Amino acid sequence: MRIADQPEPSELTGAIGSAVSVEQAEAALVEHYPRLVRLAFITLPPALGRHRRVLAAHATVQRALPRIRTGRSELPTEPRVPAQRGAPATNPGYALVRARVLHDALAHERRPGWWPARLPAPTALRHVLPAVWGLRFFPAAGGADELALEQVLSGADAPTRAALALRRLEGLSDAQTRTLLTEAGVAEAGLSLRTAERLARTAGEETGGGSASLLLSGEFDPCFVHTRPTDLLRRRQRGRAAVAVAAVVALAAVTLPALAGAGDAREDARAPVVAAGPVDRSAAGRALDPARLLRAPAGEWADTSRVDFTSWPARGDRTDDRALLGRALAVWAGPTREVRVSATPDTATAAPAQPPRLLYAGKVDGAAVVLLHDGQRVVRYAEPESGSGAPVLDFARTDDADVTSAAALVVARRAGGARYLMAPWIAESATRDLLKPDTPARGLAVGKDGVTDAVPGPSGGGSCDSWPVLQLRSSELIVEKHAFLVTDLGDLAPVHLTYTPPPGSGAPARQPREATGGPALLSWARGACHLDSLRGSGVRAVNYWVYAQQALPESGGRASWVCTRADTWQGPGRVLVQLQLPGSSRTAPGVRVAEVKNTASCSRFGQHVLAGTNWKAKSGDWYLLAAGSRRITRIEATGGVRATAAGPTMAVRAPEGADATLRATLAEGGTLAALR
Repeated sequence: MRIADQPEPSELTGAIGSAVSVEQAEAALVEHYPRLVRLAFITLPPALGRHRRVLAAHATVQRALPRIRTGRSELPTEPRVPAQRGAPATNPGYALVRARVLHDALAHERRPGWWPARLPAPTALRHVLPAVWGLRFFPAAGGADELALEQVLSGADAPTRAALALRRLEGLSDAQTRTLLTEAGVAEAGLSLRTAERLARTAGEETGGGSASLLLSGEFDPCFVHTRPTDLLRRRQRGRAAVAVAAVVALAAVTLPALAGAGDAREDARAPVVAAGPVDRSAAGRALDPARLLRAPAGEWADTSRVDFTSWPARGDRTDDRALLGRALAVWAGPTREVRVSATPDTATAAPAQPPRLLYAGKVDGAAVVLLHDGQRVVRYAEPESGSGAPVLDFARTDDADVTSAAALVVARRAGGARYLMAPWIAESATRDLLKPDTPARGLAVGKDGVTDAVPGPSGGGSCDSWPVLQLRSSELIVEKHAFLVTDLGDLAPVHLTYTPPPGSGAPARQPREATGGPALLSWARGACHLDSLRGSGVRAVNYWVYAQQALPESGGRASWVCTRADTWQGPGRVLVQLQLPGSSRTAPGVRVAEVKNTASCSRFGQHVLAGTNWKAKSGDWYLLAAGSRRITRIEATGGVRATAAGPTMAVRAPEGADATLRATLAEGGTLAALR
């Protein structure tokens, strides 16, 4: 999005055309300061990090007071009207200050005219005050919905974020928003407005709430912040380094003049330094240089809008072992025959094009393990510390990971279990058995390097007697009261498990939520054993959706229709529809009704679903059962059974083994074929 150069609105005239005195503008700024700071905070680039964005938002508002220029007509010569207070919509002082805040926030990353074009925008030089030393500021952490909206905003440009704030927070009309953006220098204000509306609808679908209420939460309030100290050890090291540098400079000032003459005399006798071997200075060579590995600062995860693998610090006791890191990179670039290589589906195994990020290097269960991330993939290299075992190289696709799908990585796997490296934002770790929903979670020990104790895997041999999962809780520095489940399906990244409850009478469409509550655990107890069919297929997340409930004929009880959707890292998903009959065991799997691969069904891009199956009542009679999601108003059966039913469910007598074709009518007027 292009932002045109536009002069700063310095005229003392409000948006509603009234002359504004400096006193009126100051009164509006003070009265509506939190509102203005929130507007600036949302518009400013999330790439600043939360601490710098908080300070920049306050600085942007504090600089918005118009300058007093004597000798100009901007200052009223007649007696001034007392500063107006009240609603911002009728306050010309507020309109003027808001326009200046918007202009400055949008221009934050714009280069001044005198700044060299080859250098990045000098954001660090824009604001001197307020300044903070020794503390980091963080807005109050919100819930999972607020975090999801923050991630959506981080992918939008500044004009789109500004348009969303003006429409949802300021309550401006489309025309008013377009005018303000244009006056602030946005070249394509209409496009920004349309993009913001689409973003608001998307955020509402993903979170199940309105974007306005989320933007008013503490997650986006830079006036209510938490404080944490800066990196104390690094601060101490920098202090010592400064003293050492000063001492070296002082010593050099004394000794260099005396050594200059002697150095000239010995210049010819000194032998040239020759490298031991050829140096690869190409881009590929730089990518494989251990010294160039990227390393995130220890606390970056708490001060960034990207809560994913890019904010993981390097951990382990061998992060400085260049020999080990060099071997890992060399094997990645060209594995020999004895190296055992594995990769999840559609995951490239080519060498990195740029220096990857180091996540871990250390000893785990008798092996030296290195975990690397190149933005699209996580790569695990492991070599035995003793013996003649072959090295192992594992690849997993992890693009667009988030707070849940980047919460842990398998660092070591043994028969019957695995050990994980936890994300730095995981505050609590526990394990529980999906097949025992009433049994509380048990704490999981995590070492100082972030590696857990061994976690048992699901029981093998097809028995499915237990299904252990990790129950994790995020730090309140990034999201409040956010616990979630992940499970091991054989890949490096564990799979996120979610739950969508059944539709309520007259209630809006339900959204997936974390599977940690009682109903979710009871439901997953009957779906856990189906997870075994997803092993090694590159699954990112699995949602368990109870999309319909149906009263069975002949007082047969109440059955539930479930669509379990597995989303993969490469994009396509697969669904399994089950009919869960009453009276069976609390952990008994449902009856398989349909299974479809490469489909959008049961996702937010395919929210309507219909399925049917034959069922035998206690009397021995057979029925055709069918059920659809909440927006289905009519079901029709043709072929082996001809019948219709109003509403989202159907139950009609049918011959044993009858093969019927089902089609539903939607409330919007379209039709939907049944999954088979």
